[in-house]
This record gives sequence, C-alpha cells and structure tokens, in this order.
Amino acid sequence: MNCSITGLGTAVPPDRMLQDEVLNMSTQVICEDTRQERLMRTLFRRAGVASRHTALPWRFGFEWKQRSDPLKPGHGPRTAERMSLYSRFAGPLAVTSAKHALDDAQMRPGEITHLVTVSCTGFEAPGIDVRLIQLLGLRPTTQRIHVGFMGCHGAINGMRAVQGLVAANPKARVLLCAVELCSLHYRLRWDDEGIIGNALFADGAAALVATGDAGDQPAIWDIEGTGSCLIPESTDEMSWHIGDHGFEMRLTGQVPKSIERALRPWMAAWLDSLNCSQNEIGAWAVHPGGPRIIDAVESALNLTPAATSVSRDVLRTHGNMSSPTVLFILDRMRKSSTTGPIVTLAFGPGLMAEAAFLTPPQ
Repeated sequence: MNCSITGLGTAVPPDRMLQDEVLNMSTQVICEDTRQERLMRTLFRRAGVASRHTALPWRFGFEWKQRSDPLKPGHGPRTAERMSLYSRFAGPLAVTSAKHALDDAQMRPGEITHLVTVSCTGFEAPGIDVRLIQLLGLRPTTQRIHVGFMGCHGAINGMRAVQGLVAANPKARVLLCAVELCSLHYRLRWDDEGIIGNALFADGAAALVATGDAGDQPAIWDIEGTGSCLIPESTDEMSWHIGDHGFEMRLTGQVPKSIERALRPWMAAWLDSLNCSQNEIGAWAVHPGGPRIIDAVESALNLTPAATSVSRDVLRTHGNMSSPTVLFILDRMRKSSTTGPIVTLAFGPGLMAEAAFLTPPQ
C-alpha cells in the first residue's frame, strides 16, 4: 500500500532576526555579570545559526522585560498572554504553509478528507485544526488528528498518523500541517539549562499532502515506515514543561552523548526490519536540534559532513523551528533532486528518537 507525498509547503513570519541582533538583545536583557555575558556569547557563537524568523518584532525581549509580571519581575509575560499571541499568529502561518502544499500537490482544499496538525508551542480549543478548516475552506466533514506537545519530532509522529490513515482508506487525501512559535517562550532570566533555547529556536510552519492514490500527480516520496526508540537512562536529559512564564525547555549536556551511544544499534535494527541497510540510504534529513546533535548523529552513524549539510544549512538560515524543521529539510532535498531512500530523524523529550523511511515513488 503506497502512501505518497504529493505536495510540500513551508512558511516563515516576515520578521527576520540576525543572530548578532538577538545576542545583543539577550545580553542586555538577561545577563547580570560578565561571566553570563561570556557564556551567552559562546552559546550564540556555537549555535550554528546566522538568522531566523519570528512572529514577534525581533526587539520584543526589551518590551517583555518592561512589561514583566509584577509578582515575578524580570520573567516576562505570563503564559496566558503568550498563548494569546499563539492564538493570534499560529493560524495564519499554518494556513500559508498549507496553501503552498496544496498548490504543490495541485489539489483543491475541498478534496482533503483528513487533517493532521502538529504543534507543541501553544494550546487553544478550537485549535489550529479548526482554523485550517475555516480559513482554507476544507469540508466541515474533514476528519482530524492533533499531535500535541511532542517537540521537535512531532512531524514524524504526524507522518505516522498520515500513513495509518492512508492504509485504512487508500482514497484518503491527507493534509499534515506543523506550526510552531518557539519565540513565545523566550527566556528573560538566566537559566543554565534553558538559556540555550534563546540561541537556537525560531518560528515556522510546514505542510505536506499525502494520498494512497496519487493519480496523474507525480509523487515526491512514499512513506514506507516509521520507527521509535526510547533511549535508556535519558529521561531527565531533555524536558518540556508548562511554566508560569511560558513553556520551559531543558537540555543537558548529556543529550549528544546519549544519542551517540544508542543510535547506531537501533538504526541498524530498524533499517533491517525495512529490508534496507545504511549504505543504501541516499540522504539523511536530520533535525538540527543544534550543532552538537548533528555531530552526535554523524559520529554514531559514521556519516560524512556532506550527509548532514542540508540540516546544517536549514539551521543556519532558519534556526530550530521545532516540529516543522524536518519538512523544511525535505523540501530543500526535493529541490536539490536528492535520489535514493531518505531517513528523516529527530529527537525529543524522553529522550526519544523518531524516524521515517521515505523512498522514491515506484
């Protein structure tokens, strides 16, 4: 049973931040002494990011510091206000990426039968799914699945849902849309484990269209399978909690080491279950959680720098947009005429590895 991707689309907010501008803002707003300033500059220099996009004007940190919660000065707006911004900006950004994917698939909104939405940076009900139905003009009978609060690998979980929907109904026309506004959770006080997010995270949306019967529309790739691996003894290394002043991301220095230790044996076994070996893989769409994450994947799988060059380039130009990022990478790979099977790989709280196996259409 084929599950063919026939369209891809991406979107970013209009405001673009240069890394030096964000560093300047971060040191002025957050740092309290020269030690913190030194560490902040080091984090930003090593982040591998040159620019990124945000739904908020790039100087928002200064305004947020001034409008801080009177009960906790310096922490910035409370979570309710951040969620109000999510409600305002996430829908239009998701719609833009979805329109691009539908146009790419040469499919009308009314043809979509199922909708899968992915997001971890905001909550509201009615949510992004209902906004997409209304603003795109999808049929009111469109069936919905939402993948929420799963972090950077959320789009791969969404692809698993897409594959299952198509397997259950080959005539299904499925739209997947991932949207994240990571800038809403910018930290305004020093935090040894959370401040790295200020150097990495950005906003964006991406979408794909998939079906079991592509008809005359040429497929981009077929989703052949997905895999998951909970890395042992890593539960406390990456976490994502709802705080009083935004969602709080925690990353420890052990994450790359855990990936390097556990990835190779699981990847070999998973590919074997798909009757494939690593040397048959044509490209690796590795989510750029940060340069050290990419380094760990390269080391664990003995990949050359060329194998992860697209991932690093997306990180450089767009930052880490969380769940949509892997679809940005796939879109670039499609435009560069990548051949052969592709492994899409991302990591999230757990510590969990998620992967999807894509093949050229038969």
